[in-house]
Amino acid sequence: MIRDQEILSQLLDTISRFVRERLVPNEERIAEEDCIPAEIVAEMKELGLFGLSIPEEYGGLGLTMEEEVLCAFEIGQTSPAFRSIFGTNNGIGSQGIIMDGTPEQKAHYLPKLATGEMIASFALTEPNAGSDAASLRTSARRDGDHYVINGTKRFITNAPEASIFTLMARTNPDDKSASGISAFIVEKDSPGLSLGKIDKKMGQKGAHTCDVIFEDCRVPAANIIGGIEGMGFKTAMKVLDRGRLHISATCVGVSERLIRDSVRYAAERIQFGKPIGEFQLIQAMLADSKMEAYAARCMVLDAARRKDLGENISTEAACCKMFASEAVGRIADRAVQVHGGAGYITDYGIERFYRDVRLFRIYEGTTQIQQLVIARNMLREIA
Repeated sequence: MIRDQEILSQLLDTISRFVRERLVPNEERIAEEDCIPAEIVAEMKELGLFGLSIPEEYGGLGLTMEEEVLCAFEIGQTSPAFRSIFGTNNGIGSQGIIMDGTPEQKAHYLPKLATGEMIASFALTEPNAGSDAASLRTSARRDGDHYVINGTKRFITNAPEASIFTLMARTNPDDKSASGISAFIVEKDSPGLSLGKIDKKMGQKGAHTCDVIFEDCRVPAANIIGGIEGMGFKTAMKVLDRGRLHISATCVGVSERLIRDSVRYAAERIQFGKPIGEFQLIQAMLADSKMEAYAARCMVLDAARRKDLGENISTEAACCKMFASEAVGRIADRAVQVHGGAGYITDYGIERFYRDVRLFRIYEGTTQIQQLVIARNMLREIA
């Protein structure tokens, strides 16, 4: 579903050069300072990275799914923290508004998200509701022209930088199922909204998460996405297919980066009088990594093209997320092994990627949730 190959090629070349010349040289700095420099964020905005998937009529690039994953392959060639700062604007932070928002909501928020003037965050997970999203307890009680929201959201990506939150809350306390959940657009300066301290994480320094706390937070009734109660969980589920493909494509990019670094090291590192790449056990690890990365790339491209054709790709997106995120974990492990002692110290950056990629198997649905989605869809089809 590539609309103009020449323009897309120019975009991919630009992103590739930006990653190579600006992002890769700053990877160590990001890890040490735990923040992305303002000048790099400004360059991301200038390149249009905050609006890759936002429709053109709202100032975005309006990429198809296939075009988006091709961009994610390039963006994934560097530290995942760089992608995180603009990723939610293109994925779970904005897609709910794009898919189900009212015309007024789209006109007000999407142009600002596309330019990066606003940064979106997706607030679903709670202290006692993660994979079991339907059990969330955050409540939204109607009070005239507003909703009064109470509850705590946990591990919310980009919350410290967010301008708006796509919030999932229960509007019908008597309905404990998913149909009692509604989606809201909540601005950061809403009275009653506060943030917890920034989490200290295993990896992905520079990509921040924290609690988002709602204490009698008043949100205009006009900010319920789509203007209808009870549609929030359905909105969230629709958003996830695109998000899972984007994450899968990022896993492919990181895999290819790790393989490239491993092959280069294997060709240069001399042991027993010759490069270690000449030893068959090293070659086996490189070959296994190449095979898995290639398979993941093919899966992601196939699923993206199916989505662009209008097919239901719930199963395929879950397959991609499961395979690509598990594969990049194995590839990172092999990269450490190929580098030996050098892979365990910070100088080469391999150990950083080893920690960074572990998160891919957890967020936007753990591997185990993907297994459940795939199996349930299979059983539903045969029934």
